[in-house]
Amino acid sequence: MSKSFMFSALYAALVFAGQHYMKPRPKMNLRLPLVLWSLSLAVFSIIGAVRTGSYMLHILSHGGFRQSICDQSFYNGPISKFWAYAFVLSKAPELGDTAFIVLRKQKLIFLHWYHHITVLLYSWYSYKDMVAGGGWFMTMNYTVHAFMYSYYAARAAGLRVPRPFAVLITSSQIAQMVMGVTVSALVYRWMQQGDCHSRLDNITWATLMYLSYLLLFSNFFYQTYLRPLPKTTKTQ
Repeated sequence: MSKSFMFSALYAALVFAGQHYMKPRPKMNLRLPLVLWSLSLAVFSIIGAVRTGSYMLHILSHGGFRQSICDQSFYNGPISKFWAYAFVLSKAPELGDTAFIVLRKQKLIFLHWYHHITVLLYSWYSYKDMVAGGGWFMTMNYTVHAFMYSYYAARAAGLRVPRPFAVLITSSQIAQMVMGVTVSALVYRWMQQGDCHSRLDNITWATLMYLSYLLLFSNFFYQTYLRPLPKTTKTQ
């Protein structure tokens, strides 16, 4: 857990130091490195989504929805065990996303770096305790990232991606947060009955995290896709 705080603090320091360093300097292109970076994360996420998704479907079809949330076998299965561990580890290199934003002098919004830090902290905090709900959290994240990084790779390569695809990705992120809050509430409910392993502090942090994401992503959706454009006044 202490390492996650160390990574997060180092990340935050590098982000704001990097912005200060780049302020008087021209932005970098970095198109090819960005394509390779996004493509590698897309492939990783696609494989992770298929592997964890197939395991979750197996549990759902044989044990039902409740077992899919409460069952800890996700952390110990011969295939899912590897992808659960890979998921947790991947939250550190994913911080590299921000380097491209800083070096290319793009707008860095609060949602971006807040999301990166809190996901890293919560993932590393929760994995060691094999808490209930983890299978859903990881599978959803892998799936959304599979689409998201594929979109980033296509954009970086200069391909024209239809706007509805971007809307779909943000919508899926919002749906992920709604499901995250729902799973957290169910874990709390079923934990009282003794067959859903978790802790109150973990459920509290998960709920607060997903609620904050829900608000931030919903606001991002409104500002990006729904907010009316300001009217321009014509000069005579």
